[in-house]
Amino acid sequence: MTSPDTPAPATPDPHQGLHSEYGAQPDEHPGRAAQPVIKVRDLAWLEFVKPDLERAETFARDFGFTVAARTPEALFLRGTMPGPHCLVIRKGPSSRFLGPAFLAAERGDLDRLAAATGHHVNTLDEFGGGHTLDLLDPSGVPVRIVHGVAEHRPLPPQAPLSLNTGGRAARINTPQRPPVTPAQVERLGHLVLATRFFTRTLNWYLHHLGLLVSDFLYLDGQRDRGPTMAFIRCDRGSDPADHHTLAMHLGPDPGYVHSAYQVADLDALAAGGTYLAQRGYRRSWGIGRHIQGSQIFDYWRDPDRFLVEHFTDGDLFDHTLSPGWAAMSASGLAQWGPPATRDFLGTPSPALLRATLSALREDNEIDSVRLAGLMKAMSS
Repeated sequence: MTSPDTPAPATPDPHQGLHSEYGAQPDEHPGRAAQPVIKVRDLAWLEFVKPDLERAETFARDFGFTVAARTPEALFLRGTMPGPHCLVIRKGPSSRFLGPAFLAAERGDLDRLAAATGHHVNTLDEFGGGHTLDLLDPSGVPVRIVHGVAEHRPLPPQAPLSLNTGGRAARINTPQRPPVTPAQVERLGHLVLATRFFTRTLNWYLHHLGLLVSDFLYLDGQRDRGPTMAFIRCDRGSDPADHHTLAMHLGPDPGYVHSAYQVADLDALAAGGTYLAQRGYRRSWGIGRHIQGSQIFDYWRDPDRFLVEHFTDGDLFDHTLSPGWAAMSASGLAQWGPPATRDFLGTPSPALLRATLSALREDNEIDSVRLAGLMKAMSS
């Protein structure tokens, strides 16, 4: 019998022994804001500009999206799960990423955030309706916080396959023949951004949107200078949320890195990848399983060279988990699968060289030591 004075056994830390050191060292970033202004529920959608909506729609259908609405000036895409549309592609002269929209829990959250930032809540006069508060993060990325957007009913899902595993026979006298078809996108999972102002931008999202850090990465030998990447989830209290809804890392070329979309299972992901390859699209990296977040992943380039990911089987964390800490490295991006490709990590180019020289001349968190550490991490 345990006495009242006997301490309760410690809850095992899910980071320990996997990929991260146990917890932060004294005075390191706590991974959350003490008094956030609001707590967003999820990513609502991402917005892009592309010159050819017909080509964008063709790839979207091949990748597994469903068209929710189409106008001469915009394409609205959704997944099979209930909720708002998850992608908006606007017609414009050149391809670019506009920014993310996050879903507020309550209409009053928009007013509270507007009062804290000195901005105004506006009506969305387009497909889906609702209200939006439009801000800029410290890196200059437009960020929308929305509420009241029309939610779509669920579509028939792509059911996960029934598997025979070990001593469990779930499938008798029934061959397994998954068709080579597009992997149906279920929902938007996460967005990854690069920034030259990592700490300031991270703190902005934690303070204004109430996000929580699941994992920090730091450069080898430079942990005392603070983290250089964060995997960030929504704070839904005891309700679990994706390991990361937003991830950001320090880098000389700021902006969009990739976005990820959930599919039913490994077979859907793999068969969908085969379908994309047959249609002439180019795989960037995959198939493998990530370390931070544990997702099975498959990365592709769309016709405008944006990097997009199919994923399945990601981690879910509630609000109690503290951040893990680990050194950043290319080999640390996956538990299994092929090595990270040069295309995924960033192919050297004149544009990247110009961005790097620009970053080194500006007042930001990129300096020669940081840059050398980033180059070492991506080649290790």
